[in-house]
Parts: sequence; C-alpha cells; structure tokens
Amino acid sequence: MTVTIGIVAETAPGERRVALDPATAKKLVEAGHRLLVQSQAGTEAGHPDVSWDGCEVVGSADALAEAADIIVCVRRPDAALLGKLKSGTVIVGQLAAHQNFDELKDAAGRKLSLISMELVPRITRAQAMDVLSSQATVAGYKAVIIAADIAPRLFPMLTTAAGTLRPAKVVIIGAGVAGLQAIATARRLGAQVEAYDIRAAAREQVESLGAKMIDTGVDAETEGGYARELTEDERAQQAEALARHLARADAVISTAAIPGRPAPKIITKAMVDAMQPGSVIVDLAAESGGNCELTKAGETVNHNGVLIAGPTNLPSKAALHASEMYAKNIHNLLKLLINEDGELVINTDDDVIAGCLLAYDGEIVHPKFQ
Repeated sequence: MTVTIGIVAETAPGERRVALDPATAKKLVEAGHRLLVQSQAGTEAGHPDVSWDGCEVVGSADALAEAADIIVCVRRPDAALLGKLKSGTVIVGQLAAHQNFDELKDAAGRKLSLISMELVPRITRAQAMDVLSSQATVAGYKAVIIAADIAPRLFPMLTTAAGTLRPAKVVIIGAGVAGLQAIATARRLGAQVEAYDIRAAAREQVESLGAKMIDTGVDAETEGGYARELTEDERAQQAEALARHLARADAVISTAAIPGRPAPKIITKAMVDAMQPGSVIVDLAAESGGNCELTKAGETVNHNGVLIAGPTNLPSKAALHASEMYAKNIHNLLKLLINEDGELVINTDDDVIAGCLLAYDGEIVHPKFQ
C-alpha cells in the first residue's frame, strides 16, 4: 500500500526550514511511498525544486491538501490549508499547541489527526525523534556566533607584534542541549568558558567540554533529571552568585527556556548594570519573554554599553543543517506511523505516539490539553 506524504512550504514569517530534505524524502520514495513537494518548499534551505529526486513537485498547497494522507511541516500550517485538508489527514510538525489552541480544536473537530513534534516524550526510545534537542543544537551554535559577531573583542587569545590579546570570558547559563553546544562552540573559538545550571549533575558534561562549572550552592534537580522551580531563597542565592561571574564576563549566552511557559528571569537589570561596557548578552529565550529583564525579542538593545541580543528562530538561520536534522526526526517518527505493510496506522498504545498525539478521531486526546 502506498502512503502519500506532502511537504508544505512554510508560511511563518522568516521561516526558512523545510520538514523533509531531498535525501530523507528519497528514502521514503524508495520504501514505496508517494512524496509530494510544494514548489519552493525547500529553496531557502538550499533545496531548489530540481533537487527532489523521485518526488512530485506541485504548484500549490491546495494540490497537497487534495492528495496527501500525511502532511509534514516545520510549523503549524496556516488556517487556510488546515481548512482544506480532507478528514483523516495526519499532520506532523511543531504545532505550538500552547498558541491559538482554538484553531487546533477546529482542526480536530474535522477529524484531522494532529501530531505535535515538540511533545515527543523525552525517553530513550524517542531520542531520534526529539526535535527540541536537534534544533537546540543549532540554536546553541548560532548564539555564540552572534555573540562573537556583535562583541567589540576577539574570542581567542592572540599573540601579535602589536601585543597579546587576552581570551574572552564567556558565561553560559543553562547546560541543556543548546547550552552544551554553546560551550563547545565558544571553546572552539578560543574563549574561556564558565557555565551554570541549576542541576548539579550537569557538572560532568560541562567539564567534559573544557568549561568550569559555576557553583551557586543551589541544586534543583528532580528524580527524573529535570529542573524544578526554585524557591525564593534559592533564587536569591543563585542571583548573588551569578552576578559576580556576569560582572567579569565579556559575553553571556542564556539558554533557559520551558516549552509552553514564560522563560525564567535569571539576569536582572541590576546584574546588567554591573557588567562591563562592551560586554554582550545573547538571550536564546527571547521568544518566550527572555531570561534577561531587558531582552526584546528580535532586537539588540544597548544598555549603558552592554549589548543584549534577543534573536528569534535561530535554527532557521542555519536552515540547511537544521532541516537535515529535523527531517531525520520526522522520518523516524513516520516509521512508527507506517507499518511493514505500508499502511498508515496510528497506534495509540505506543508510548511515543501517545506522548505527542494531540488530536485523533475528532477529539483532543493529549491529557495536557483536554
């Protein structure tokens, strides 16, 4: 049996990624499936229409809506396309269930099956489908490149005929996937790197990358390895310790974000006031309010000589590699949706599917959104 999979062109402003790349799409074609690609869907990720070997390039989203059994996307398709999809179509992508939920409820009511990739459970079996991790890798790398670009100093130590330049001091806040990639990138550029995470267990990973762990005396790790919310006393203790390190930093990369919730405020105005003029902050949590009180999403703010960058959608800035990793995440999930006989089957008893299945058979089924 052949499953028809449609790759839509993204409509969100500034979005350059594509849900599948030609190499991954070709694997699906070779497995016996029909791949439809909306014209120009991959152009900004480095994949013009001529590169989709074995796929059918169609001129409009309407053509996909009429034929596709599965629609794959990076971000939620616009309301016009959602309204044209036939009953039973499966949509796989980052659907942002925390935003404009009524639109998704309407789609569920028309018996569209919705699989939201950012809800993929963080279990060992699902690691190859974890889009939050794959895209955070790109964001962490790009954040350091931005910091190096806007900083008025070089990152490595240089010994020249004109004298010796000391290496930049970089502080990374948050040692998750984005933070660890930021540490590695800053180290490659020759900076001296310190890092902080409220999970004391992150020390081993931080130090394995050649950075020093900042010890604030606060450990907020839960049994499952995640971070709990800090108490007021712990927050004050954290702030006091961090302030001393930020005051000496040339660059700060802040990566603390919680999907679906406002970002925790970690860098106060007072901390920024104490930083050296010419230092920079790159706030990866800008889209969800920012880790710094002075962050403005999509802007670079100059506060008394300290530059505070609030970049948005950083994975899209490296669209080719971000799309390549995202495509592999999608492909691995599709293997759970298409059985050995080539049939599209949504197995609600599968832990991975159940964890990211937002809507099925006319209803919202994810427990977080019921």
